This record gives sequence, C-alpha cells and structure tokens, in this order.
Amino acid sequence: MLPPGLSMLWEDVDAAGALQGRFGFADLDEAGGWIADLLGRTWGLSVRSCSRLVLSGDNAVVWVAPDRGEPLVVKFSCATDRFARLDATTAALDHLARAGIPVAAPLRTRDQEFRVRASGPVGELSTGVFPELAGGWLDVSDAGAVHDAGAWLARTHAALADSPTDVPPRAAGTLRDRVGAWLTGADPGHVPDASRRLAQLLSRAPELPGAPQVVHGDFRAANLLTRDGRVVGVLDLDDAHRAHPVEDLAQASVYLATRFRAWRPTPPVARTALVAGYASVRPLGTAERAWLELLVLWIGLCAVPGPADPGGWAAAVE
Repeated sequence: MLPPGLSMLWEDVDAAGALQGRFGFADLDEAGGWIADLLGRTWGLSVRSCSRLVLSGDNAVVWVAPDRGEPLVVKFSCATDRFARLDATTAALDHLARAGIPVAAPLRTRDQEFRVRASGPVGELSTGVFPELAGGWLDVSDAGAVHDAGAWLARTHAALADSPTDVPPRAAGTLRDRVGAWLTGADPGHVPDASRRLAQLLSRAPELPGAPQVVHGDFRAANLLTRDGRVVGVLDLDDAHRAHPVEDLAQASVYLATRFRAWRPTPPVARTALVAGYASVRPLGTAERAWLELLVLWIGLCAVPGPADPGGWAAAVE
C-alpha cells in the first residue's frame, strides 16, 4: 500500500532531508538501528529488519520485522508539546482493543508502559509499538463497507464514552458559539449562499443533548482498513479530542473520502451510507440530526480552499 524504503505520506518535500532535519537520522538504516536498540532494551524485542519508514509532519511510522512473531509498526514523534496527548491516546487504543474495536493495541514495555520517551540524535522522541493490521484502505464507492465504517464509528464512540483516559477539546467554547464566531469573524465568503444557509440553520438549531466525550478525531478512508467489504482496522487515534459524538460524525461525513494526497469531498451517497451505518448502532435523535446537517455544512465550508478549488469542495456545499 505504501512504497518500501523512505517516503513522505503527504508532503511534497525530500524524505531524506526531512528525516535528517526533523529527527536527526541520516537514513533509514540509522533510524532502523536506533529502533532496534530501543525495542531490544525497552520492549525485549529483537528486530530483523525495518523495511519502510513514512514521515508525516513531526511523526514517523516504521514497519518492523521481529525475529519472532507477526510484523510490527513503530510510531515515533518529535513533537514534544504533544507527548502527553500521545500518552493518553495510546492508552485509549488499549481501552478500545479491550472493548472489541479493531484497533492495533499497543504493546507494553517491560515496565508495562504503552509509550516511552527516549533520546534521539537531536532530541527526545516519544515511541509506541503496535501490531501491523492487514487490509486495504476504505473505498468510499463500496456502500456496504462505508455502512460498516459508520457502525464501527458508533461503536468506537460508545467505547470511548467510558474511557479512563482523557484528552482536551480541539477548540474552546460550545459548538453554537464556535459556529457563530466563524460566521461573524472568520468566514472568507467563498460560498455566500451556503454561509447564509448555515446562519439560518444555526438560528433555529435546538439544544444538543449529551456531553462532550473523547472521540476519534480523524475517521476517514486513510485510517480505515477493509477486507471483503468489511472494516478490519481503525487506525490513528493521535487526533482524538473531547467533542460531541455528532461533531465527529459530521467531520467523518465530510472527510471520509480523503487520503494522503487525494483530497476530495465525500460523495453524497457515501455520506448517506456512513450515517445510516452509524444510526444502525447508535440512533440519532431529532436534535442530533439537525446539528449533523448544520455541522456537515460548516465543516464543508471550512474545507473550501478558495477560488482555486480543484477538489470541488465549494460544489459539495452549494
């Protein structure tokens, strides 16, 4: 699915330069040696090879073959301001696995930790080790698989509702206040008719029941693995945050079709299938459906890049 060797997940920059500049490793071999040493000392694992390293911002994902057992994925980050959040979201992965969600449960260290902070060539790195999940990325043209994805999002929300770990919200304020502030002070006016429709929806939106909770935060095709039309892997909880579940469902509805370098809005038929799958597990009340319509429009408007819009984001909200 991703090329062997060293590559960038979505950025158009030189991968070798990014690895050196962000993490201090000269090449994949040097990074692999650091990983092998860390896994041996801390996890008690012997590494045979590191076949692939992919960079995404301040994060790296490495595919590792141990001497025994199934293939592993090692994730490390140099974003020190996010280390506490990564500790929490990695613990949440363990909670989800115990609840039956198809996630890659983190492997505990010899000291029973989910992540460790270790010195790299140019600074501290936060590292976790996970089993590799097999499958292909979600195809949003497969309505059955999309329906199944919606059902798994609902189950994920149910499991995260009682997660012992917590993470902060992505933004301060209530949903009503945030949408209102965007309309009055941040709307660039790329699709004025849609903005007027959003203001009308907000003016008559009912009170949203329920409290914010931990949600996935990045539920889309790039983070969903399928096999035979069924979801077999829910990936990447790194963007988990506290929000109302319907906000997470709305974000998934807008961004479900996006992958690393393919950034296009989700077709309406796929949105419908996703919500139907979600509601088959967690039925939506009248107020939640009203907010879902409002939030899908708002998030879609925020995604419009401007007059140059090759992905067709403006057309998706017109």
